[in-house]
Amino acid sequence: MKQVVQNYKSGELALLDVPVPGCKPGGVLVRSAFSLISTGTELMKVSEAGMSMLGKARSRPDQVAKVVQSVAANGVPATYRKVMGKLDSYTPLGYSLCGVVEQVGAGIDDVKVGDLVACAGNEHALHAELNWVPKNLYVPVPDGVAPRHAAFGTVGSIALQGVRQGESRLGEVALVIGLGLIGQLVVQLLNASGVRVVGVDPDPSRCELAERLGAAACGDPGSASVESAVAELTGGMGVDQVYLAAGGSSNQPVELAARLCRDRGRVIDIGKCRLDLPWNAYYEKELDVRFSRSYGPGRYDPEYELQGRDYPIGYVRWTERRNLGCFLDLIARGGVDVEPLVSHVAGFEDAVETYRRLEEGELKAVAVLFRYAPGEDAASVEAPEVTVPRVPEMARPSGRTAPARRSGPVRLAFVGAGNYASSMLLPHLTGRDGVELSTVVTTTALSAANAQRKFGFGKATTDLDAVLGDPAVDAVFVVTRHSSHAELTRRALLAGKAVFVEKPLALTEEELASVLAAVEESGNDRIQVGFNRRFAPLLGEARELFGARTGPASLRYLVNAGRLDHGSWYLRQDTEGSRFAGEGGHFVDTASWLLDADPVSVYAAAPAGNEDLQIVLGYPDGSTATISYVTSGPASFPKETLDLIADGKVLRLDDFTRASVYDGRRRQWVGSRLPKTRDKGQNAELAAFVKAVRTGGPMPVPLESLAATTTATLAVRTALASGVPVTLAGAR
Repeated sequence: MKQVVQNYKSGELALLDVPVPGCKPGGVLVRSAFSLISTGTELMKVSEAGMSMLGKARSRPDQVAKVVQSVAANGVPATYRKVMGKLDSYTPLGYSLCGVVEQVGAGIDDVKVGDLVACAGNEHALHAELNWVPKNLYVPVPDGVAPRHAAFGTVGSIALQGVRQGESRLGEVALVIGLGLIGQLVVQLLNASGVRVVGVDPDPSRCELAERLGAAACGDPGSASVESAVAELTGGMGVDQVYLAAGGSSNQPVELAARLCRDRGRVIDIGKCRLDLPWNAYYEKELDVRFSRSYGPGRYDPEYELQGRDYPIGYVRWTERRNLGCFLDLIARGGVDVEPLVSHVAGFEDAVETYRRLEEGELKAVAVLFRYAPGEDAASVEAPEVTVPRVPEMARPSGRTAPARRSGPVRLAFVGAGNYASSMLLPHLTGRDGVELSTVVTTTALSAANAQRKFGFGKATTDLDAVLGDPAVDAVFVVTRHSSHAELTRRALLAGKAVFVEKPLALTEEELASVLAAVEESGNDRIQVGFNRRFAPLLGEARELFGARTGPASLRYLVNAGRLDHGSWYLRQDTEGSRFAGEGGHFVDTASWLLDADPVSVYAAAPAGNEDLQIVLGYPDGSTATISYVTSGPASFPKETLDLIADGKVLRLDDFTRASVYDGRRRQWVGSRLPKTRDKGQNAELAAFVKAVRTGGPMPVPLESLAATTTATLAVRTALASGVPVTLAGAR
């Protein structure tokens, strides 16, 4: 599909071919009919991209502050690479559209395929042929509202939220400074609520438009006509409220607001203008300065926007979604007329040229719409195929020279020393013969110092580059948040280190490909992912007693994952991936190890519309593994239970406390119950990794299997979106 993107470093705009987004649970896949260009906000962003680096910095002091923090934490080189990498990448444009529902995700029951919906959000209502939109960012379009008018839903919600923040009352007088798209809508909304409006804008055509749409008077900010109109309408007392809907670097709007506002009046900032408040003027009138946060309550709240958790109406009357629905209702009832705001309609194929004309001033407009060609029937879409990234062919154990056997201790560095590292890994390494805990690296000096004191690391630092460049370090453990695993692994491999990375290895197919590219570039394939369950002694003993099989097997794996605390970073799906993407590799790897093969197909369903998943893995010999990943089960129930059936035999595992093997002849082996705690294999896993590093022998799990497990785990997302089995193309 096509999507409008921009390179923030070069300023280049492009209509790029990108993959079709999947239809995830909790939202709908929408084919765009019309999308709206906000000639204020969007053009400001487009213009910023064309600035010099100094100009970009001046326009975004908030981002400069983040860069300064990164330099302090990661150093100048790392920060420079990060910033340049982010700048030199494509970012999407757009945040308001109307389209037709093509697919409905699990848990959605208020719309169906074929329904017309208005969509909001700068990550979900993009200038693209197809968008996945979560529940709280779309509303059904009322009967009688044209799709091109419904595309105004987002900007209408912004204007509506601004008016709500102003708490306008019948009979009041308001001043609207800036008569662009948002300002014109504010004028209409105020007029519809019985407020008389004076508009301010240097463009005479916009003033004329505002008067046609209900403003009592309009004029240039420097003219006497505005002050005269205010004096006449208010009896010389000043306006009750001022709406700042202007952009730019001038402080004139703020100063004008103070001059024309009455004593104890209200000033509401909707746009992005300079806000150097003249202290005396605002103090003497005791002006109430308010800010309007975009579409309304819910904006910037990932639980509301992405997880669909609504606010109770008894406590929050007007939310992001309710504002969107309210504005469309106003259009339907004739309270607002957006057609006069449409300056130009362009075909989506002409998007880049349209932006160029707007930026150069050739096209002067209040609102511009992109019109999209009708799409194909969604039912005609073929079942997806996911390519397994190619694992580099190289001599084992390394593509360069075999790692030398070490006579001294294996020197380990840890990147990250959080709860898992401190509780599940480091206790097995502290004091282990032949192991030296060389260096611990954390983002904060204090956490590094704490880990050094507790576990006896030789050094503690926040300088990752120094550790990767230290020839005395043999292996690096990556035990950080999920979103950093792939990049840290890639860097460590390129530095020539053996790597132990906790699951997941990657959160996207692109991240996995980058790790494998680093293996190929460096010739270093010394990597292990923390799939510890295959090293669990009880399960290993049961597998050995079960023995080889001759026919296909059926495996059932129930994972009672449980609920997480509200504030857990594991729930930040926008940065850390879904829960299954984060830990699902454990269960895929365990199943594949028991079946002695890598999966070739993945099917997934989420019947309840949440993260309770049913996943079916297919294997080359016809074996299947069903993983039931449940987050809503009781905490009192065991976390993991597993049954493997083949050749008339059964292997049963009960939460790593008991295992049984039935041989079909009424004979049964029952493993001993572990006396103290569940052993899920961390100690044996670490021993195998250290041995491989010390001896130069093969890593405990082949790289091909690590890649295949990661690919299958990530394919669950594609399978959920498509509703059909996903073929893992090229799976070995």
